[in-house]
Amino acid sequence: MTATLAVSLDVSAVPTRPGGAGYYTMAIARGLRARDDIALTMVARRGDEERWNALGPGVAHVVGAVPASRPARLAFEQVRFPRLLDALGVQVHHGPHYTMPARAPVPCVVTIHDCTFFDHPEWHVRSKALFFRRAIRQAALHAGALLCVSEVTATRLRACCEVRAPIVVAPHGVDHARFTPLEPSPGSDRAVLEQNGISPDRPLVVFVGTLEPRKGVASLIAAFDRVAGTQGDALLVLCGQTGWGLAETEQALARARHGDRIVRLGYLPDPAVPALLRQATVVAYPALEEGFGLPALEALACGAPLITTEGTAMAEMAQDAACLVRPGDDAMLADALGLALEGGKSAPDITRRRELGLTRASHFTWSASVAMHVSAFQMAIGTSQ
Repeated sequence: MTATLAVSLDVSAVPTRPGGAGYYTMAIARGLRARDDIALTMVARRGDEERWNALGPGVAHVVGAVPASRPARLAFEQVRFPRLLDALGVQVHHGPHYTMPARAPVPCVVTIHDCTFFDHPEWHVRSKALFFRRAIRQAALHAGALLCVSEVTATRLRACCEVRAPIVVAPHGVDHARFTPLEPSPGSDRAVLEQNGISPDRPLVVFVGTLEPRKGVASLIAAFDRVAGTQGDALLVLCGQTGWGLAETEQALARARHGDRIVRLGYLPDPAVPALLRQATVVAYPALEEGFGLPALEALACGAPLITTEGTAMAEMAQDAACLVRPGDDAMLADALGLALEGGKSAPDITRRRELGLTRASHFTWSASVAMHVSAFQMAIGTSQ
Protein backbone atom coordinates (compact mmCIF):
# COMPACT_ATOMS: atom_id res chain seq x y z
CA MET A 1 0.00 0.00 0.00
CA THR A 2 1.39 3.41 -1.02
CA ALA A 3 2.14 5.75 1.87
CA THR A 4 0.27 9.06 1.91
CA LEU A 5 2.36 12.18 1.45
CA ALA A 6 1.21 15.26 3.39
CA VAL A 7 1.64 18.33 1.15
CA SER A 8 0.80 21.99 1.68
CA LEU A 9 0.16 24.19 -1.33
CA ASP A 10 0.17 27.99 -1.16
CA VAL A 11 -2.80 29.17 -3.24
CA SER A 12 -2.95 32.66 -1.73
CA ALA A 13 -1.57 34.46 -4.79
CA VAL A 14 -4.27 33.23 -7.21
CA PRO A 15 -6.59 36.12 -8.13
CA THR A 16 -10.33 35.81 -8.63
CA ARG A 17 -9.73 35.98 -12.38
CA PRO A 18 -6.64 33.80 -12.76
CA GLY A 19 -4.12 34.20 -15.55
CA GLY A 20 -1.51 31.66 -16.62
CA ALA A 21 0.27 31.09 -13.29
CA GLY A 22 -3.02 31.16 -11.40
CA TYR A 23 -4.62 28.69 -13.78
CA TYR A 24 -1.58 26.44 -13.35
CA THR A 25 -1.93 26.56 -9.55
CA MET A 26 -5.60 25.63 -9.77
CA ALA A 27 -4.88 22.72 -12.12
CA ILE A 28 -2.15 21.36 -9.82
CA ALA A 29 -4.44 21.74 -6.80
CA ARG A 30 -7.19 19.77 -8.57
CA GLY A 31 -4.77 17.05 -9.57
CA LEU A 32 -3.19 16.70 -6.14
CA ARG A 33 -6.50 16.54 -4.28
CA ALA A 34 -7.70 13.78 -6.63
CA ARG A 35 -4.74 11.50 -5.81
CA ASP A 36 -5.10 8.83 -3.12
CA ASP A 37 -1.40 9.09 -2.19
CA ILE A 38 -1.54 12.84 -1.37
CA ALA A 39 -3.02 14.46 1.74
CA LEU A 40 -3.36 18.03 0.51
CA THR A 41 -3.66 21.21 2.56
CA MET A 42 -4.30 24.39 0.58
CA VAL A 43 -3.33 27.63 2.31
CA ALA A 44 -5.58 30.39 0.98
CA ARG A 45 -6.36 34.04 1.60
CA ARG A 46 -8.76 34.75 4.41
CA GLY A 47 -12.30 34.79 3.00
CA ASP A 48 -11.30 32.80 -0.11
CA GLU A 49 -11.83 29.33 1.36
CA GLU A 50 -15.08 28.56 -0.45
CA ARG A 51 -13.51 28.76 -3.90
CA TRP A 52 -10.85 26.21 -2.99
CA ASN A 53 -13.23 23.89 -1.17
CA ALA A 54 -15.35 23.73 -4.33
CA LEU A 55 -12.40 23.22 -6.66
CA GLY A 56 -13.09 19.64 -7.69
CA PRO A 57 -13.37 15.99 -6.68
CA GLY A 58 -11.26 14.54 -3.92
CA VAL A 59 -10.56 15.68 -0.40
CA ALA A 60 -8.41 18.57 0.74
CA HIS A 61 -7.99 20.68 3.84
CA VAL A 62 -8.34 24.42 3.16
CA VAL A 63 -6.87 26.92 5.61
CA GLY A 64 -7.81 30.56 5.13
CA ALA A 65 -4.95 32.30 6.89
CA VAL A 66 -3.20 34.69 4.50
CA PRO A 67 -3.95 38.46 4.30
CA ALA A 68 -5.44 39.73 1.05
CA SER A 69 -3.02 42.54 0.15
CA ARG A 70 0.19 41.63 -1.65
CA PRO A 71 2.63 43.31 0.80
CA ALA A 72 0.91 41.68 3.80
CA ARG A 73 0.79 38.33 1.99
CA LEU A 74 4.51 38.39 1.24
CA ALA A 75 5.31 39.37 4.81
CA PHE A 76 3.06 36.59 6.11
CA GLU A 77 4.99 34.04 4.05
CA GLN A 78 8.25 34.89 5.77
CA VAL A 79 7.05 35.63 9.31
CA ARG A 80 4.04 33.42 10.01
CA PHE A 81 4.07 30.70 7.39
CA PRO A 82 6.84 28.68 9.11
CA ARG A 83 4.77 28.38 12.30
CA LEU A 84 1.66 27.51 10.28
CA LEU A 85 3.50 24.72 8.46
CA ASP A 86 4.69 23.38 11.80
CA ALA A 87 1.11 23.33 13.09
CA LEU A 88 -0.23 21.68 9.94
CA GLY A 89 2.17 18.77 10.25
CA VAL A 90 2.90 18.51 6.53
CA GLN A 91 5.99 16.81 5.12
CA VAL A 92 6.67 19.16 2.20
CA HIS A 93 5.51 22.61 1.13
CA HIS A 94 4.93 23.78 -2.45
CA GLY A 95 5.33 27.43 -3.39
CA PRO A 96 3.83 27.58 -6.91
CA HIS A 97 4.86 31.14 -7.68
CA TYR A 98 8.62 31.66 -7.25
CA THR A 99 8.68 32.12 -3.47
CA MET A 100 9.12 30.08 -0.28
CA PRO A 101 9.34 30.76 3.47
CA ALA A 102 13.03 31.24 4.28
CA ARG A 103 12.76 29.45 7.64
CA ALA A 104 10.35 26.68 6.69
CA PRO A 105 10.41 23.69 9.08
CA VAL A 106 9.87 21.29 6.15
CA PRO A 107 11.48 20.98 2.70
CA CYS A 108 10.06 23.36 0.11
CA VAL A 109 9.47 22.86 -3.61
CA VAL A 110 9.23 26.06 -5.66
CA THR A 111 7.91 26.54 -9.19
CA ILE A 112 9.91 28.85 -11.45
CA HIS A 113 7.71 29.89 -14.36
CA ASP A 114 10.21 32.03 -16.27
CA CYS A 115 13.32 34.17 -15.83
CA THR A 116 12.06 37.44 -17.28
CA PHE A 117 12.75 39.20 -13.97
CA PHE A 118 16.44 38.70 -14.85
CA ASP A 119 16.34 38.84 -18.66
CA HIS A 120 13.77 41.62 -19.13
CA PRO A 121 13.17 43.58 -15.92
CA GLU A 122 11.67 46.35 -18.07
CA TRP A 123 8.62 44.13 -18.57
CA HIS A 124 7.80 44.38 -14.87
CA VAL A 125 7.24 47.02 -12.25
CA ARG A 126 10.74 47.75 -10.87
CA SER A 127 9.94 46.75 -7.28
CA LYS A 128 8.41 43.49 -8.46
CA ALA A 129 11.46 42.61 -10.57
CA LEU A 130 13.80 43.29 -7.64
CA PHE A 131 11.70 41.23 -5.25
CA PHE A 132 11.33 38.20 -7.50
CA ARG A 133 15.00 38.14 -8.52
CA ARG A 134 15.85 37.86 -4.84
CA ALA A 135 13.14 35.23 -4.26
CA ILE A 136 14.31 33.10 -7.19
CA ARG A 137 17.93 33.25 -6.05
CA GLN A 138 16.87 32.15 -2.57
CA ALA A 139 14.80 29.27 -3.93
CA ALA A 140 17.61 28.16 -6.23
CA LEU A 141 19.95 27.89 -3.25
CA HIS A 142 17.67 26.63 -0.50
CA ALA A 143 14.65 24.81 -1.94
CA GLY A 144 14.48 21.05 -1.63
CA ALA A 145 13.66 20.93 -5.34
CA LEU A 146 12.69 23.33 -8.13
CA LEU A 147 9.96 22.82 -10.68
CA CYS A 148 10.51 24.43 -14.08
CA VAL A 149 7.67 24.42 -16.58
CA SER A 150 9.92 23.93 -19.64
CA GLU A 151 13.47 23.09 -20.59
CA VAL A 152 13.82 26.67 -21.84
CA THR A 153 13.07 27.96 -18.33
CA ALA A 154 15.40 25.44 -16.69
CA THR A 155 18.25 26.46 -19.01
CA ARG A 156 17.73 30.16 -18.38
CA LEU A 157 17.49 29.60 -14.61
CA ARG A 158 20.91 27.90 -14.54
CA ALA A 159 22.33 30.78 -16.57
CA CYS A 160 20.78 33.52 -14.40
CA CYS A 161 21.74 32.37 -10.92
CA GLU A 162 23.53 29.75 -8.86
CA VAL A 163 21.36 26.65 -8.58
CA ARG A 164 21.98 24.12 -5.83
CA ALA A 165 18.50 22.59 -5.72
CA PRO A 166 17.66 19.74 -8.10
CA ILE A 167 15.46 20.79 -11.03
CA VAL A 168 12.45 18.82 -12.24
CA VAL A 169 10.98 19.90 -15.58
CA ALA A 170 7.21 19.50 -15.39
CA PRO A 171 5.44 20.92 -18.47
CA HIS A 172 1.89 22.15 -18.12
CA GLY A 173 -1.03 20.03 -19.18
CA VAL A 174 -4.24 20.94 -20.92
CA ASP A 175 -7.83 20.20 -19.96
CA HIS A 176 -8.69 17.88 -22.85
CA ALA A 177 -12.34 17.74 -21.80
CA ARG A 178 -12.63 21.50 -22.28
CA PHE A 179 -10.08 22.23 -25.01
CA THR A 180 -11.13 19.90 -27.80
CA PRO A 181 -11.70 20.27 -31.56
CA LEU A 182 -15.33 19.17 -31.10
CA GLU A 183 -17.90 21.73 -29.97
CA PRO A 184 -20.22 20.61 -27.12
CA SER A 185 -23.28 20.66 -29.40
CA PRO A 186 -23.95 21.69 -33.01
CA GLY A 187 -24.01 25.48 -33.29
CA SER A 188 -22.86 26.15 -29.73
CA ASP A 189 -19.60 27.81 -30.84
CA ARG A 190 -21.48 30.11 -33.21
CA ALA A 191 -23.81 31.11 -30.39
CA VAL A 192 -20.90 31.90 -28.05
CA LEU A 193 -19.16 34.07 -30.66
CA GLU A 194 -22.35 35.92 -31.54
CA GLN A 195 -23.02 36.58 -27.84
CA ASN A 196 -19.64 38.32 -27.75
CA GLY A 197 -20.32 40.36 -30.89
CA ILE A 198 -18.12 38.27 -33.20
CA SER A 199 -19.36 36.95 -36.54
CA PRO A 200 -18.16 33.33 -36.92
CA ASP A 201 -18.43 33.74 -40.72
CA ARG A 202 -15.51 36.21 -40.85
CA PRO A 203 -11.85 35.14 -40.93
CA LEU A 204 -10.59 35.44 -37.35
CA VAL A 205 -7.07 36.03 -36.06
CA VAL A 206 -7.30 35.23 -32.36
CA PHE A 207 -5.02 36.09 -29.46
CA VAL A 208 -5.69 34.78 -25.95
CA GLY A 209 -3.58 36.01 -23.04
CA THR A 210 -2.88 38.90 -20.71
CA LEU A 211 -2.37 42.18 -22.55
CA GLU A 212 1.14 43.11 -21.46
CA PRO A 213 4.42 43.98 -23.23
CA ARG A 214 6.05 40.55 -23.27
CA LYS A 215 3.05 38.94 -25.02
CA GLY A 216 3.92 40.72 -28.28
CA VAL A 217 0.43 42.18 -28.63
CA ALA A 218 1.70 45.48 -30.08
CA SER A 219 3.66 43.53 -32.71
CA LEU A 220 0.57 41.47 -33.52
CA ILE A 221 -1.54 44.61 -33.97
CA ALA A 222 1.08 46.09 -36.31
CA ALA A 223 1.36 42.83 -38.28
CA PHE A 224 -2.39 42.49 -38.65
CA ASP A 225 -2.63 46.10 -39.79
CA ARG A 226 -0.12 45.33 -42.57
CA VAL A 227 -2.28 42.59 -44.05
CA ALA A 228 -5.81 43.70 -43.13
CA GLY A 229 -6.21 45.78 -46.29
CA THR A 230 -5.77 42.73 -48.50
CA GLN A 231 -7.67 40.29 -46.32
CA GLY A 232 -11.27 41.28 -46.89
CA ASP A 233 -13.23 41.31 -43.68
CA ALA A 234 -10.74 39.53 -41.38
CA LEU A 235 -10.88 40.47 -37.70
CA LEU A 236 -8.19 40.49 -35.04
CA VAL A 237 -9.76 39.38 -31.76
CA LEU A 238 -7.82 40.11 -28.55
CA CYS A 239 -9.13 38.39 -25.46
CA GLY A 240 -7.59 38.49 -22.02
CA GLN A 241 -7.36 40.73 -19.03
CA THR A 242 -5.34 43.92 -18.96
CA GLY A 243 -1.86 43.52 -17.49
CA TRP A 244 0.92 45.93 -16.65
CA GLY A 245 2.31 48.31 -19.29
CA LEU A 246 -0.79 48.67 -21.47
CA ALA A 247 0.50 51.92 -23.03
CA GLU A 248 2.41 50.01 -25.74
CA THR A 249 -0.74 48.18 -26.81
CA GLU A 250 -2.82 51.38 -26.73
CA GLN A 251 -0.25 53.16 -28.90
CA ALA A 252 -0.27 50.32 -31.43
CA LEU A 253 -4.07 50.46 -31.56
CA ALA A 254 -3.99 54.22 -32.08
CA ARG A 255 -1.55 53.84 -35.01
CA ALA A 256 -3.53 51.06 -36.71
CA ARG A 257 -5.24 52.11 -39.95
CA HIS A 258 -7.65 49.20 -39.62
CA GLY A 259 -8.40 49.65 -35.94
CA ASP A 260 -12.11 49.18 -36.63
CA ARG A 261 -11.34 45.52 -37.35
CA ILE A 262 -9.58 44.91 -34.04
CA VAL A 263 -11.88 43.69 -31.26
CA ARG A 264 -10.93 43.62 -27.57
CA LEU A 265 -13.09 41.20 -25.65
CA GLY A 266 -11.39 41.40 -22.25
CA TYR A 267 -11.45 38.48 -19.81
CA LEU A 268 -13.77 35.79 -21.18
CA PRO A 269 -15.77 33.22 -19.23
CA ASP A 270 -14.37 29.69 -19.46
CA PRO A 271 -16.77 28.29 -22.11
CA ALA A 272 -16.05 31.12 -24.52
CA VAL A 273 -12.30 30.53 -24.85
CA PRO A 274 -12.38 27.06 -26.49
CA ALA A 275 -15.20 28.20 -28.78
CA LEU A 276 -13.13 31.14 -29.99
CA LEU A 277 -10.04 28.96 -30.49
CA ARG A 278 -12.00 26.35 -32.46
CA GLN A 279 -13.49 28.97 -34.76
CA ALA A 280 -10.24 30.86 -35.34
CA THR A 281 -8.80 30.90 -38.83
CA VAL A 282 -5.46 31.19 -37.06
CA VAL A 283 -4.35 31.71 -33.45
CA ALA A 284 -1.41 34.06 -33.00
CA TYR A 285 0.61 33.87 -29.81
CA PRO A 286 3.70 35.99 -30.60
CA ALA A 287 5.01 36.29 -27.03
CA LEU A 288 8.60 37.51 -26.85
CA GLU A 289 9.40 35.13 -23.99
CA GLU A 290 7.36 32.74 -21.86
CA GLY A 291 7.94 30.07 -19.28
CA PHE A 292 5.53 27.75 -21.09
CA GLY A 293 2.81 29.57 -23.04
CA LEU A 294 -0.33 27.67 -22.04
CA PRO A 295 -2.66 29.48 -24.51
CA ALA A 296 -0.55 28.10 -27.37
CA LEU A 297 -1.07 24.53 -26.12
CA GLU A 298 -4.79 25.15 -25.64
CA ALA A 299 -5.01 26.38 -29.25
CA LEU A 300 -3.37 23.18 -30.54
CA ALA A 301 -5.72 21.05 -28.42
CA CYS A 302 -8.68 22.80 -30.10
CA GLY A 303 -7.29 22.05 -33.55
CA ALA A 304 -6.44 25.67 -34.29
CA PRO A 305 -3.59 26.61 -36.64
CA LEU A 306 -0.94 28.31 -34.50
CA ILE A 307 1.61 31.03 -35.13
CA THR A 308 4.10 31.56 -32.32
CA THR A 309 7.71 32.59 -31.77
CA GLU A 310 10.90 30.66 -32.42
CA GLY A 311 13.47 29.95 -29.71
CA THR A 312 10.82 30.03 -27.00
CA ALA A 313 9.06 27.56 -24.72
CA MET A 314 6.13 27.61 -27.17
CA ALA A 315 8.41 26.38 -29.94
CA GLU A 316 9.70 23.69 -27.56
CA MET A 317 6.15 22.58 -26.85
CA ALA A 318 4.65 22.83 -30.37
CA GLN A 319 7.61 21.58 -32.40
CA ASP A 320 6.53 21.16 -36.07
CA ALA A 321 2.87 21.83 -35.32
CA ALA A 322 3.26 25.63 -35.30
CA CYS A 323 4.40 28.24 -37.77
CA LEU A 324 7.32 30.01 -36.08
CA VAL A 325 8.35 33.65 -36.50
CA ARG A 326 11.13 35.70 -34.95
CA PRO A 327 10.07 37.45 -31.73
CA GLY A 328 9.17 41.07 -32.39
CA ASP A 329 9.48 40.77 -36.20
CA ASP A 330 6.32 42.53 -37.40
CA ALA A 331 7.00 41.86 -41.10
CA MET A 332 7.60 38.13 -40.62
CA LEU A 333 4.49 37.85 -38.46
CA ALA A 334 2.47 39.74 -41.09
CA ASP A 335 3.63 37.32 -43.79
CA ALA A 336 2.61 34.35 -41.65
CA LEU A 337 -0.81 35.89 -40.93
CA GLY A 338 -1.31 36.65 -44.61
CA LEU A 339 -0.57 33.08 -45.67
CA ALA A 340 -2.88 31.66 -43.01
CA LEU A 341 -5.73 34.00 -43.95
CA GLU A 342 -5.31 33.42 -47.69
CA GLY A 343 -5.19 29.65 -47.31
CA GLY A 344 -8.06 29.38 -44.87
CA LYS A 345 -8.79 26.38 -42.70
CA SER A 346 -8.82 23.88 -45.58
CA ALA A 347 -5.36 24.63 -47.03
CA PRO A 348 -3.16 21.48 -47.12
CA ASP A 349 -0.43 22.97 -44.94
CA ILE A 350 -2.99 24.22 -42.42
CA THR A 351 -4.66 20.80 -42.32
CA ARG A 352 -1.29 19.11 -41.75
CA ARG A 353 -0.40 21.48 -38.92
CA ARG A 354 -3.80 20.99 -37.32
CA GLU A 355 -3.27 17.23 -37.27
CA LEU A 356 0.26 17.63 -35.91
CA GLY A 357 -1.06 20.02 -33.27
CA LEU A 358 -3.73 17.64 -32.05
CA THR A 359 -1.17 14.85 -31.80
CA ARG A 360 1.30 17.09 -30.01
CA ALA A 361 -1.30 18.41 -27.57
CA SER A 362 -2.37 14.87 -26.66
CA HIS A 363 1.02 14.34 -24.98
CA PHE A 364 0.39 17.13 -22.45
CA THR A 365 -1.91 16.24 -19.56
CA TRP A 366 -2.33 17.70 -16.10
CA SER A 367 -2.15 14.22 -14.59
CA ALA A 368 1.34 13.79 -16.06
CA SER A 369 2.36 17.23 -14.79
CA VAL A 370 1.02 16.45 -11.31
CA ALA A 371 2.95 13.16 -11.29
CA MET A 372 6.16 15.12 -11.96
CA HIS A 373 5.25 17.44 -9.09
CA VAL A 374 4.88 14.48 -6.76
CA SER A 375 8.31 13.25 -7.87
CA ALA A 376 9.73 16.66 -6.97
CA PHE A 377 8.06 16.50 -3.53
CA GLN A 378 9.57 13.08 -2.88
CA MET A 379 12.95 14.32 -4.11
CA ALA A 380 12.83 17.29 -1.74
CA ILE A 381 12.05 15.06 1.22
CA GLY A 382 14.83 12.66 0.24
CA THR A 383 17.47 15.40 -0.04
CA SER A 384 16.52 16.79 3.39
CA GLN A 385 17.07 13.51 5.19
